[in-house]
Amino acid sequence: MILSDKDIKKSILEGELSIEPFREENLTPNGYDLTIKEILIDGKTVRKASIPPMTWFAVSTEEYIKLKTITAQLWLRSTYARKGIISSFGKVDAGFEGCLTISCFNTHKEIELKSGDKLCQIVFERLSSPPAKYYDGKYKGHKNVKLE
Repeated sequence: MILSDKDIKKSILEGELSIEPFREENLTPNGYDLTIKEILIDGKTVRKASIPPMTWFAVSTEEYIKLKTITAQLWLRSTYARKGIISSFGKVDAGFEGCLTISCFNTHKEIELKSGDKLCQIVFERLSSPPAKYYDGKYKGHKNVKLE
């Protein structure tokens, strides 16, 4: 079951989910818009960048997410898809906590990105029962772009 905006707020109050910092204006009817903290391009981490066409880059989210019996999906905001950005998203596992690293590719023309821009939406889903094993992998707890 996908969580509505009301469900997201309730899950935060009940401790099943945490989004720090939480901004009411980033809440959508069925998700939450995540913002850029930093951009990794050409081996450098910056807060603002002009991304040339045909260039790979990665961003970290400003938001630190904690999931308990909730999992999530990430979706690129259509604003960036229309500008030629493509990205590959996976599932965010129950038990994950940390900032998210998002790998992107600019297919079209130069685009400006900066810290605070809303890049993608996270959509939360409630598990029907607690998992036998929660996520405890190498990306847990990180706060910056993490590739390996």
